[in-house]
This record gives sequence, C-alpha cells and structure tokens, in this order.
Amino acid sequence: MKRRRQAAVAGGLVLIGVAAVSGWALFDGSAAGPEPAATAPATATAPVTRTDVAQRSPANGTLGHAGGYDLVAAGQGTITRLPAVGQVVKRGDAAYEVDGRRVPLLYGTRAVWRTFRLGMSDGSDVRQLETNLTALGYGDALTVDGHFSYATYWAVRRWQDDAHLPVTGTVPLGRIVFAPGAVRITGRDVKAGTPVHPGLLVVHGSSDRRVVTVQLSPADTPKVHVGDDAIVTLPDGTSRRGTVTAVSAVASSSNGDSGASGGSPGGGSSGGSSGGGSPSVVPATVTVDGALHGYLDQAQVQVQITSDEHKNVLAVPIVALRALPGGRYEVVVVDGATRRHVPVETGLFDETNGVAEVSGAGLTEGAHVEVPGAGS
Repeated sequence: MKRRRQAAVAGGLVLIGVAAVSGWALFDGSAAGPEPAATAPATATAPVTRTDVAQRSPANGTLGHAGGYDLVAAGQGTITRLPAVGQVVKRGDAAYEVDGRRVPLLYGTRAVWRTFRLGMSDGSDVRQLETNLTALGYGDALTVDGHFSYATYWAVRRWQDDAHLPVTGTVPLGRIVFAPGAVRITGRDVKAGTPVHPGLLVVHGSSDRRVVTVQLSPADTPKVHVGDDAIVTLPDGTSRRGTVTAVSAVASSSNGDSGASGGSPGGGSSGGSSGGGSPSVVPATVTVDGALHGYLDQAQVQVQITSDEHKNVLAVPIVALRALPGGRYEVVVVDGATRRHVPVETGLFDETNGVAEVSGAGLTEGAHVEVPGAGS
C-alpha cells in the first residue's frame, strides 16, 4: 500500500515536470519561432503646388476697440441724463442731456467753440455741421462749403424739428458735441445733477470698431508695416484674416496690462528695458475682416503677422523635406513604383499652412513627393 502511494507521488511529479517544461516552451522566445519582421513606416504622397508662400511672425494680441474719445461740454447747465456704459452713440443720437434737452453727437474732428447762426463767419466747423446735416438727410438744398447760408439755416430747422429740439435755425454753444465717429461709452466722468461748465469732461469711450492690439518689441517694429496681412486666431479657435492698420511711432513702457507680454513678432522678447523699468513696447493695431460679435473685451488672441511673402512659387508640405548633412534638404519624388531623391533649395517656410518654398532640378508642379502616412 505504501509502495503504491510512493509510485503515485512519483508519477505526479513527473507530470508536473512535463507541464512545467511545456509551459516554459510557450514563453521561451527560442521555442516560439522567429520574430515577425519590422514593418516599414507608412508613407503617402502629396502634390507639388505653385502658390503664394508667406512667412509669418507670431505675436500675442488683445481684442478691444479702436480709438479713445472724450466728450467735453462746451456750454452751461445741469447734466440731467447720461448714456449707459457699453452703449454705442451714433450720429444724431443723444450723447447726454443738459437741462432736460438732448445734446446730439455729430461726427467731426473739430470741437465746438461758437454758436452756429446766420451772419457767422465761414469756417471748417460750419463745413463740419453741413456735412452732418447732409448725412442725416437734410442736404437737398444745401451746399457743403463752410458758409452758414439760408439753406444751412433751413436745414438746421428741419433737423431740429425731427429731433424734437427747439426749432430756431441756430445751434447754441454746447448743444451739440463732435467726435470722429460713433462712440462706444466706456466710462461716465460725472453724475446726473452735476453743474456743467465749458471744458467739463462728461463721458469717454472708444469707437465701435473692434480691433486687435499687439505690443511689438522695438527691435521687431521695422519688420511690421501698415498694410501687412495677418491671421488672427480668436478665443473659440476660429481664424480670421486681418490687416495691420496702425503702428505707433512711439515706444511706451509695458506694465503687463496689455496682455501681450512674451509675444512679439519673431518670437523674441518683448524688448529691452528702459532704465531698469518695464520693457518698452510699440503698440500696433490689426483690423480683423468681418464683424466680431460675442467676444469679451481684452480677450487674448493669437496673431500671425506676414513678414515676407513670395508669390507663385513651388511649394511642398514641410513634412516632405528630408534633412541632409550641411543643413541641406531633399524630397523623394514618387512616380508609380519609382522613387527619386531630389535635392532642393528652400525659401520661405509658412508654418501656418504647413508648406515650404522649394526649387530643384526636375521638380515640377503636379509631381508627387513622399510624406509620412497616417499613424507613422
């Protein structure tokens, strides 16, 4: 009986040993057969195109409104009503009220300094008034010539009647206010009930035109010019084309409020420090194509300003370029089953669109070059 137990135990150990050897064979690489050959990276092709290639400099920008306007009283009385902050006051709208009467906003760059009436001397302020009367629809019989004529007098009366103002044909000092254009109210400088005197700042604001402000390093300013194209990436990720419409001629000290720190065109620093203070910057304005609605003031945006552009040149995707020794490049031209290595000279790199300007012997528009495939 004892011998039968010993035999059974010995048999079990043999089975365990066999199983162990079999299991090792499953995990031993030498017993699993040859490893599969490594697969080559997937490739695809892209056409060589003839297009415009632009080199763009990145910058951070701040979304806001153009201009800064102060509406200053020219007469006397008491402020009885003020516009709301954020309200856009357009031509003919009330900029504020004095003694219960509207003080309309008209467009012009000259401030009011006298009463408009028959017998007054000619002047650019009269021309400014006549231009507004014409724009408001009262210029049928009016000649815009800077002379307050009887035609001007009757045009003023018709406007006053429609605007529910005292119909006198004259415009007393302080009963209109001029600004270069529509004013978006950003602040009220007095309260209702404040006595008015000439020179009193009543409200201030900006234009209603939305723009992007970029703070340039003085070293980068020569690269940026009025009229340069730009691409603006908005807070929601969409992109709009734009144009540089102003570059300041004066550098100022940056205090970090602009939201443009660390983002001057060319990717460099924000500029040198003046006397150990804040870095000096040069403000530039980019006007974006189309209307911009739904974005908060001072929202941060990304700007790509075109610093150079070559038109009607050959271009390939940047990823098609293969580096060679000595800082040179080549592309692989694919024609059916044939692959041909072609050295190329590179020009501008358009990182926004992912293409590079190239030229090389035998490289033509419509040829196909090798690029990394999906998942490679």
